[in-house]
Amino acid sequence: MASPSQAAPAFVRLAAHPLRWRLLTALADGDLRVRELADLAAAPQNLVSYHLRLLRDGGLVTAARSSHDGRDSYYRLDLDRCAHALAGAGAALHPALRCAPAPPRFPDGPERRAAPAVLFVCTGNSARSPIAEALLRHHTGGRVAAASAGTRPKPEIHPRAVQVLRERYGIDISGQRPRPLDGLRRFDRVITLCDKAREARPDLGDHARHAHWSTPDPAAAAADGPAAFGRVAADLDTRVRHLLPLLAQNPQAAQTTEAHP
Repeated sequence: MASPSQAAPAFVRLAAHPLRWRLLTALADGDLRVRELADLAAAPQNLVSYHLRLLRDGGLVTAARSSHDGRDSYYRLDLDRCAHALAGAGAALHPALRCAPAPPRFPDGPERRAAPAVLFVCTGNSARSPIAEALLRHHTGGRVAAASAGTRPKPEIHPRAVQVLRERYGIDISGQRPRPLDGLRRFDRVITLCDKAREARPDLGDHARHAHWSTPDPAAAAADGPAAFGRVAADLDTRVRHLLPLLAQNPQAAQTTEAHP
């Protein structure tokens, strides 16, 4: 029997299974339902559910009920937990393998036009999507074209969304207004943030890479007040930071056009 020092780290044991690795790589692109994961993995749904439970028990994957259809759940990869587990697995083999990732680099000057354009979509475009848009622009210094829109935009940005961005990140979106999807030009990535907007399947062409981040509506958590907006902003900040290396990969290959009409 192997001693504890000789046993493979938990992350290696979990991720090494071929089906679980396919599930992890599928969820690295965005949140998905079990039947979608079964289709992508070409495996029976009950088998996928079993391995998802193991990944959840290992802390690598979480699940939340769909806000659009409570019979569904969206599974999400915990990238921070995976990063720590992967670093720990490398260090278990040799201390020199615990490496910090290099910060992503985005083009500037004449190369700036080659950076990808990203659109965030939710229903009202009053909280989640403008927060994500502002954070992406903030973290890239405006070198990525970020925009947001709603499938059914509300009259104004929620004041608590304005407040949380100003207080936590020094970002001012007080002059911004919700906008519809109509008339928006092509994007390289389209990310839906609420389950209802994803089910609406906004038609933005076939060229964009689509992903879903299942994010609760902070305005619906009336009992929590500002705390709900703080949690959503922190969650979106984490997800935006994990998006940055993907946007920085070979930006010259992105076919970017203007983000606004």
